[in-house]
Amino acid sequence: MLIWTARFSKKKAVCTVIIAGLVMALLIVLTGRMPDSEPAQQPELTTNEERVSYLDSLGWQVAPEPVETLQFLLPAQLEGTYLAYNELQLTQGFDLTPYCGKQLSRYTYTVTNYPNRQDGVQVNLYLYENRPVAGDILCPGEDGFQETLLFPETEN
Repeated sequence: MLIWTARFSKKKAVCTVIIAGLVMALLIVLTGRMPDSEPAQQPELTTNEERVSYLDSLGWQVAPEPVETLQFLLPAQLEGTYLAYNELQLTQGFDLTPYCGKQLSRYTYTVTNYPNRQDGVQVNLYLYENRPVAGDILCPGEDGFQETLLFPETEN
């Protein structure tokens, strides 16, 4: 058996406890703010008109009302289809990783101006605390696709 002893004065012990407390408080503050720092760069979209205007600023014309709205809890860890979906988001500057375990809102609108396609195209916009954190253009079906929110370049 090994016994280790150390002598601390009361002054050293109090200083050590105070420093340890400050370090822990700093870590809590920094990790508590990490998810909020990214969406703060994005606009706040509290109303439907603001969401439609945001999509319009990206080049998408959409029906004035969403076809679906829902709230869901993002899993604590991205796996499977969520991981693949996040790879799509990373290509357009979004990242869902800081929002794991958080509640997101999804707004789905009908796209009215997708190039060379009259109907069947939708846009999903994901918000955390009313700020965009992800999104995609989706066309379900046999010849469907899922793309980023970047408006496709067309040949003139």
